[in-house]
Amino acid sequence: MSQTSTISKTRHEQILDTIDEVTKISSNLGIAQLSIEDQEIDGRTITVKGKQVVNFGSCSYLGLEKNPSIIQGVVDAVTKYGSQFSSSRAYASVTPYAEAETLLEKMFERPILLAPTVTLGHLSNIPVLVGDRDAVILDLQVHSCVQTAAQLIKARGVHVEIIRHNRMDILEERINELKDKYEKIWYMADGVYSMYGDFLPLNELYQLLDNYEQFNLYVDDAHGTGWCGKNGVGYVLSQKPFHERLFLVAGLAKSFAACGGVLVFPDERTKQRVRNCGGTFIFSGPIQPPMLGAIIASAKLHLSEEIKSHQAELQKRVDYFVETCKSFKLPLIGESNSPIFFIGVGKPGVGYNMVTRIMNKGFYINLSVFPSVPYKNTGLRIPLTVNHTFEDIYNLLSIIAEQLPYALEDNQSSMNDIKKAFKI
Repeated sequence: MSQTSTISKTRHEQILDTIDEVTKISSNLGIAQLSIEDQEIDGRTITVKGKQVVNFGSCSYLGLEKNPSIIQGVVDAVTKYGSQFSSSRAYASVTPYAEAETLLEKMFERPILLAPTVTLGHLSNIPVLVGDRDAVILDLQVHSCVQTAAQLIKARGVHVEIIRHNRMDILEERINELKDKYEKIWYMADGVYSMYGDFLPLNELYQLLDNYEQFNLYVDDAHGTGWCGKNGVGYVLSQKPFHERLFLVAGLAKSFAACGGVLVFPDERTKQRVRNCGGTFIFSGPIQPPMLGAIIASAKLHLSEEIKSHQAELQKRVDYFVETCKSFKLPLIGESNSPIFFIGVGKPGVGYNMVTRIMNKGFYINLSVFPSVPYKNTGLRIPLTVNHTFEDIYNLLSIIAEQLPYALEDNQSSMNDIKKAFKI
């Protein structure tokens, strides 16, 4: 027996083993790591293993990916500027960048920077914004990309801690505990949370901003961008005006039907500092011309009256989903009027069983399992898009209601176990 085999595994190794095992099971069952087989995509269905299924796994909430004006924007940009412009923005930016950023500044009415992805935006933003004498508080459910960026500043010695999800009472306690020890206190959270689709408690947070001068709010609103707010500026700005200590990141790879992250700043000076010092603005590649064309076309659509009709069509589906879910008495977790829904099933085995059953009935959905959620809080994550019909929604939920008792029985579980797991 080797020496290493006698050493117990670290917690990190145990977590990796669990993730690896969960992914292998999902992949082997044919419910994850799929390759679709369509030669053309209509936005509503996909083909997997020769079978066409209704796709309830897309975050393109407004269904704009085949909008003619956005497609034409891509065609025009690639025709004029080619498939790529291979230069760091520290040296030169291809021509469409200027128009894209001007349009986005018109949308958000604040200084903005375009990053190639939301993740790369956080990796530039957070290490520059947060000082060595600051403290950072992360919401337990803030997106993984924010948590990843926070590890960079933690390695610098910055105080980083995590608190329970959306607990403003705990947050205020921590502010009072930390305010005499640190220069600034940052709370990092999502505008719309990607698993349960619940919202950031903005009224309480704005009150904290008013009460504590050291307090700063950093929000990833990637899942709120586009479908919500005037000109699609997202959930946060649909509820509150821009605050002088708010730092916002919007996402263009979901409702916006393009790619990239929009870093929104309270002032030009802070924007320029991140532009000059942010690591991914110096060392990473840019957004390429085809997607800059998509951003420009989508921004123009969002700045027009047309966006209101797209948002209204999505909201009709959201309302219908909630109403139908209640009629079937399904365990809907974190109910809100966002287009992200989560039906709790509890044990991972129930989740594997349910997604398999649902796919066999002609629908594809996302299984949310560890590490996206705690191990015993597995659920069916169902994003809605404008491409879904009301019949699609009804049929999916009726299948879930029909099949859930069988999946629970197969795994020696019950509705009471689900209620206990999610504290319903």
